[in-house]
Amino acid sequence: MPWATTLILILAGLCGSSLGQYNEEEDLAWLQYYLRQSRVSSYNYVPYYEEESPAYAYSYPSATDTEPEPEPEPQQAAPWRCPQECDCPPNFSSAMYCDTRNLRYLPFVPSRMKYVYFQNNLITSIQEGAFDNATELEWLALHNNQIGSEKVGKRVFGKLQRLERLYMNNNNLTRLPGPLPRSLRELHLSYNQISKVPSNALEGLENLTALYLSHNFIFEMGASLKGLKSLILADLSYNNLRKVPDGLPASLEQLYLEYNYINAIPDDYFQVSPRLLYVRMSHNSLTNQGLSGNTFNSSSILELDLSYNRLQKIPRVNTNLENLYLQGNQINEFSISSFCSVVDVMNYSRLQVLRLDGNEIKRNAVPPDAPLCLRRATVIEI
Repeated sequence: MPWATTLILILAGLCGSSLGQYNEEEDLAWLQYYLRQSRVSSYNYVPYYEEESPAYAYSYPSATDTEPEPEPEPQQAAPWRCPQECDCPPNFSSAMYCDTRNLRYLPFVPSRMKYVYFQNNLITSIQEGAFDNATELEWLALHNNQIGSEKVGKRVFGKLQRLERLYMNNNNLTRLPGPLPRSLRELHLSYNQISKVPSNALEGLENLTALYLSHNFIFEMGASLKGLKSLILADLSYNNLRKVPDGLPASLEQLYLEYNYINAIPDDYFQVSPRLLYVRMSHNSLTNQGLSGNTFNSSSILELDLSYNRLQKIPRVNTNLENLYLQGNQINEFSISSFCSVVDVMNYSRLQVLRLDGNEIKRNAVPPDAPLCLRRATVIEI
């Protein structure tokens, strides 16, 4: 009797199994399977660090056979399990909470996950292939970490074709991550160290509705916003911009450019965005010489903030404007023609709030026809 068959008899006796269940051709295959199952009972995730093993390696006890066994793919290793570093609520099986745990690496993400939260940790890198197993992700929160651009895989988000919201604000990024999936709707990159946004950096993101890039060091945007056909909100405040971005998308409704160094705006700049409602450009270097007569004469704008610039005259605005903030400039006259080209019963401004405090206008300089033109105003501060 071959040695393998003898061993099978012994093992079968110990396990309460009958040798009649196996034939001569299957005995060696069954033995290998039995030994393998006794060794491999669960996977052991090995965190990835820069000098250590590649991303998402799974370690197994060394085999006694002469031929090494191949390691299984990550998704084959109990994809339903929740990493021990995280919480996966039973009543919300598609969410994984790994936030605020002093993690320095990204744990394994099971394939069923749609919402993953890694914020408020000490993560410094996102290795290539980190999310290859979790292709169903829709929300990915990585904000408030220490992630640097040089340690983000070039195609780490490439397979996340259902990702809608990506939070990477409050990190150490020096450039935009990419390429990004076309499914993305919100991109949060505020409070990083980004200095430039190339014109093709956001190419293909036709579903993006909100872009947050405030509190960076951006000095150039180029025409990077032009192809964003669904963009509603662009927050570029607290940067180093010397000029406004080229080519606003027609879908834009909110534009935030406060706390930059912009000193001029091209003629008809806002006319290409007929849905634009809110424009905030306070704390820049705008002068009347850098504006045309109709720069802000857009019928769609409801709120315009030009406070703390270098304006000496009130720029002309559309009669549909409701809130105008001009405090902290160098304006020395109250020109009613800035609000109403014709003043009569039928022609008047819809302005409700007007702030001119902190300028050089004297209270007695208000023209007598101001109450007729600004009949809707409830707040006027001089």
